[in-house]
Amino acid sequence: MNRQANIERTTRETDIRLSINLDGTGTSELNSGIPFLDHMLEQIARHGLVDLNVYAKGDLEIDAHHTVEDIGICLGEVLREAIGDKAGIVRYGHAYVPLDEALSRVVLDFSGRPDLEYHVSFPKEMVGTFDVDLFKEFFQAVANHARISLHIDSLRGKNNHHIIETVFKAFGRALRMAVENDPRQSGIPSTKGAL
Repeated sequence: MNRQANIERTTRETDIRLSINLDGTGTSELNSGIPFLDHMLEQIARHGLVDLNVYAKGDLEIDAHHTVEDIGICLGEVLREAIGDKAGIVRYGHAYVPLDEALSRVVLDFSGRPDLEYHVSFPKEMVGTFDVDLFKEFFQAVANHARISLHIDSLRGKNNHHIIETVFKAFGRALRMAVENDPRQSGIPSTKGAL
C-alpha cells in the first residue's frame, strides 16, 4: 500500500509544496518561512512517524496568517489523499502529552465529517513574533480538508511554547494511532460501510 501524497498550491498570497508519507520514519524537511511553525511541524512528523516535507513562500510582509492557514489546508488535503478509502485503519487516535507544566490532549477520528473542538488558552498573545491565535486557524484548516473530527484540549500550562508544543506532539501521536493498519480490520471501520 502506497500511503503517500503531495500537493502544490499557488494563490496570490502563498506558494506551497507539501508531501507526506504516512508509513515513514518521522523525517522532515521544513521551510515555511516561519521558524516556530517549522519547529511545530517537526513535532507532527517525529511523533507521528510520518515523513513530512513543506516548502512555503507566503506574504509574510503582511503577517503569517495566510501562510499558516494555507499550510493547514495543504496538510489536510494530503492526509485525506494518503489515507485513501480508510480500509483497514484504526480510524480513531488519541494522545495525552506533557511538557514540564503543560499537558494537552488530542483526539481525532477519520470520520469524513470535518469538525474542530479547540479549547486552548494562552497566557500571552505571542511566542516571540508569532501570534498564537493562528494555531486555531491551522487546525481548523487541517480538520476541514482532511475531513476529520478533531478535539484539542490544553488541560494546563503556563508557558506558551510548552502549551503549543504539547498540542502538536499530541496531534502527531494521535495521527500515528489513527492511521495505523489494524490487521484484524479488513474493511472500512464503520457500521455504515463507508466513511
